[in-house]
This record gives sequence, C-alpha cells and structure tokens, in this order.
Amino acid sequence: MVKVVYALPRIDDKGPTMNFLSQSWLINRRHALRAMGTCISLPMLECMIPLRAAEPASSPRRCAFIYLANGVHSLNYQITTPGTGYEFSRSLKPLERFRDVITPISGLHHPGGLGHHHNCIKIWLTGGRLGPTDRNTISVDQQIAEVTAQHTRYPSMEIAINQESLAWTADGVSLPPLRRCSEIFASLFEEPKGGVAAQRRALRRKASVLDDNLAEVRRLEQKMGAADKGRMEQYLTSVREAEIRTRRADAWLDTPLPEISEDVRKRTNRDIAVTMAGDYFRTVYDLTVLAFQTDVTRVATFSLGGEGQAIAIPEIGITESRHQLSHHGGDVGYMEKLTNYDTFAIEQYSYFLGRLTETKDVNGEPLLDSTMSLFGSGMWYGHSHGNANLPLVLAGGSAMGLKHGRHLDLNQGHFDGYNLDQPAEHYRLCSRPANPDAHMSNLLLMMAQRMGVEIDRFGDSNSVIEV
Repeated sequence: MVKVVYALPRIDDKGPTMNFLSQSWLINRRHALRAMGTCISLPMLECMIPLRAAEPASSPRRCAFIYLANGVHSLNYQITTPGTGYEFSRSLKPLERFRDVITPISGLHHPGGLGHHHNCIKIWLTGGRLGPTDRNTISVDQQIAEVTAQHTRYPSMEIAINQESLAWTADGVSLPPLRRCSEIFASLFEEPKGGVAAQRRALRRKASVLDDNLAEVRRLEQKMGAADKGRMEQYLTSVREAEIRTRRADAWLDTPLPEISEDVRKRTNRDIAVTMAGDYFRTVYDLTVLAFQTDVTRVATFSLGGEGQAIAIPEIGITESRHQLSHHGGDVGYMEKLTNYDTFAIEQYSYFLGRLTETKDVNGEPLLDSTMSLFGSGMWYGHSHGNANLPLVLAGGSAMGLKHGRHLDLNQGHFDGYNLDQPAEHYRLCSRPANPDAHMSNLLLMMAQRMGVEIDRFGDSNSVIEV
C-alpha cells in the first residue's frame, strides 16, 4: 500500500476560513502529520463495488436537472389555468407536444436566507439557507448519486456553461463541472491517458487516506475548539467520500467502456463554440442521452449559465447577456428579447425530451419513461430577484409512477388569481409566496424517493409533493 499524505485543513480559532494547502499550524504540525500520515485500508464494502449482477432486469432509474439562470419573463411564461385543461403560455409552447409526459409547476419557492441573488443557483438543488457564513448542504442529485453510483462507472456528470455547478457534496463543496463537449465525451467514453495500468497506478496512489492510529486523531481533536472539530470532521468526511470514489473507479477499470458507433462519436465528440448556443445545447443533451443509454451514469446536471454569467444568443439576435435582459427596467425591447431567450432555451429542452422519447431503453420502452427531468430556475422574476413562484417543469419518469398531463398549481386556494394584465400585482407574487408551505424541497424530496433514496426529509421540506 502506498502512503499518501493529504494537506490538512487549517485549524485555528479565527473564523470559518479553510485552507487545505496551508502549512501554518497553531498546534504541533509534526504531531498532526504523524496522526494523519499513516494510512489504513478500509474493508471493501458493498457500496464500493459495482453490483450489476444484483440488479433487477427492469430499466434503471435516471434523473437530469437543467438550470436556467435569472428567472423568466413571468408575464409570458405563466400558465394561468390549473389542472388538465390548461393552455400553454407563449414561452412554454415548444413543450405542448409533450403534454402527456410533463407537469408544469407553479407556486413553489425556496424560503429566505438567500443573502444575494447569485445564491439562487447554489441552493436550487439543495434547499439550503446561505447567509454570509453558512455552508451549503448536499444537492439532491448527489443525494441520489449515493444510491445509484454503486451500479455505474461514474456517480454523476456535471456540465455548466460557466464554472457554477448545480452539484454540491454533503460537506457543501461544489463539484467542478465540465464545459467543452469533447472533454465531456472523453471523460465518459475514452480510455484514460497512458492506458488502464497507468490509471490504476494513479488511482492507487490516491487510495487510502485514513490513519491507522485513529486514537491519535481523537487525541488531536481534544486540543481543538468546537469550530475546529467541525472543520476536521468535514475534512475527514470529504476524504472518505474521495476514497470511496477512488475505489469504485479502480473496480471499474476492468469493465470495458461501452462501444460508441462512429456517427454518434462524430456528433458528440467535438468542440462547439458556446456562442452557437443551439448547437451546443443539443450536443450536451445528446451526450446526456448517450450517458443514460449506455448506463455509464444515471444522474446529470446541466447549468445554462449562472445568475451573472448566462451567455448571449447571437444566432437569434440576442447579443446581451441573460442577466442584462432580466434586469430590463421595463424596457419593452429587452422584455421581448428575454421572452425569446426563454422560448429558445425551452425549445432546446424540448429537443432533449424528444431524444429521450425516441431512444429505446433496455426493455424497449422510451428512455424518458425511466428518466425524470426537472427544468427550471431558482428565481422567478430576475428584475426584482424574486425567488417565489419558481418556473419549473417536471418531465418523464412514468416508470417511477409519475402521472403527468396537468398544470400543478400550488398557488390555488392561497391567492386571488393571476393578474397578468397588471404586472405590478403579478410581480408581487414572484417575491412573496402565496402558499408559504409550498417549498421546492418538497419536490426534490419526492424525486429523491422515486429514485430509491430512503429519506423522509430533504433540505427544508415539510411534506412530499405527489405528481
């Protein structure tokens, strides 16, 4: 076994700062490294081994989360009729052909504690409360990946146009996303550089990180304050998670990668300028479908941009950033462009649902049947940074018991109706929830449960939404 020394978190009493590369210690550094420098191997647990042989013959369950920054043009997005007889709004019109397999949702919110609108993307899948000193919590995709990862080569895939990921670990650490399509393809479907043997050596150099003298670690903790103990425990949890991922990756090296046909390889293994947004979005969606179809992963997140960095779309005449359009100040031209941007993004999402529908699963049924997908934003009205009445569309998952075909409107019974002809009245609905109990975490909890996660709470959930 190779001994690996990892940088310890900085331990001091000066606040929540963590510096994993710091060489400055307020306790005896030699003592700390002696406690952490000798490693033991954990037993090979069931959760570390691919269990394909133990799986039922039914199709695996999958989920995808797609994020649209800065909310929407709410007047042109809002569906006003609840239930099954609803009419599609202008922005959602591209999804009309999928009426029977989607559920537009109104009225959900992430309550309080945002601090700044740039936190909307950070808590969209966590339901966390982020103040100046708060850490984020685990995102629902990663909660799900803890269950599905034992069956797949990769626990999850994270894609983002910028560096703002939707995925957060149990320690509140953001998982780095990929951006370039060729890099995404290579990470999923190409042999590691230097071959399997080199990859295995690299993985085993990272393998064991826990000290075989845990008593020394506990004695070390006796010299720490409460804040430092918390930081050390968070650090050790991160190390344990990394070790599990490393062992799983090592185990999968003996399993051949899926064979990808040449035409599919050419379509998905290429670099596309993000400025050609439609081509880029569709290629990312193709890659996601391919990852699900080949079962290399069952969990995916895709961010179309962060609150301050969502791209322009010059191919449809939008040269401004989405952030700029969302803060339109009542400018009619900007509002029209924002609606066009919304519609464009939803058209690309419609393409994704179409690909999931036409791609067959192992049982011959559409891949969409065994795939839940959530499209939406952590903000409703970007101009006022309102995070109530979030724009959300849930799709697919009929094999998991989801029943679609209606507008699920959780505002009903809590307000006097939509006043789209009175924008000021409607915008207030975007800032203050009509139904204070309608937490978005209730939806995330339902999705986690349908994916096989045995939990009865997630984030700030207070019930389970049934779809």
